[in-house]
Amino acid sequence: MSDHYIEQASAAPAVRVLRLGDLQAALAAGWRDFRGAPAFGLFFSAVYVLGGWLILFALTASGQIWWTLPAAAGFPILGPFIACGLYEVSRRMDRGEDLGWGQVLGVILRQKDRQIPSMAAVVVIFFLFWNFLAHMIFALFMGLSAMTNVSSSIEVFLTPNGLTMLAVGTLVGAVFASVLFSLTVISLPLLLDREIDFVTAMITSVEVVRANPAVMLVWGLGIAGLLFLGMLPGFLGLFVVLPVLGHATWHLYIRALE
Repeated sequence: MSDHYIEQASAAPAVRVLRLGDLQAALAAGWRDFRGAPAFGLFFSAVYVLGGWLILFALTASGQIWWTLPAAAGFPILGPFIACGLYEVSRRMDRGEDLGWGQVLGVILRQKDRQIPSMAAVVVIFFLFWNFLAHMIFALFMGLSAMTNVSSSIEVFLTPNGLTMLAVGTLVGAVFASVLFSLTVISLPLLLDREIDFVTAMITSVEVVRANPAVMLVWGLGIAGLLFLGMLPGFLGLFVVLPVLGHATWHLYIRALE
């Protein structure tokens, strides 16, 4: 194992103040890294896009097309784990290290013995709990009788109960997304880069958001908007959106911490 992964971090790194210009610089660097190593970006994006297709196929084949909506809304939560490979590519490009498939994939495989699996458990719990709440909110406002109508018509959503359900579901989803964003936006690249426990990494990530609320709000909304646009044409836009955001997140992490 390289010295990079033996290096110990005895305390949480100090948090820097960010500006909107840092977001622009991070995105520009993300686009540069994607263009510099497009094969990695396309490979990791393909894994993610394939997962989206499988979910859509399973829900459609089961005749429950309605549940595509909460599943598609929750599925981007899993994106940071695919992006770990992109973080490693950007890290190696920054340091002028070899950029071979064996090196990059080997680093990703070694994460099973570090702190990433603990973060994975946190994210999976969020994902499952969000889907549970989506079912509960639908049943609470629409009732089980509406299930047969949803598959064939969207008019049920234009009723008072339907509009209320959409409003409440959007609000709850926004809260979940905000909490998860705060916990993971810095912690995942931090865990890949340094030997630090996942709780300290999550606290550090939250501290970055607390220290830069306006900038991180813009970043979170930008990520959500770009992912949504990327998902619209059959998830195909994610082949570009996901690599650029993954690389850009690494560069924002570098700017956010001492």
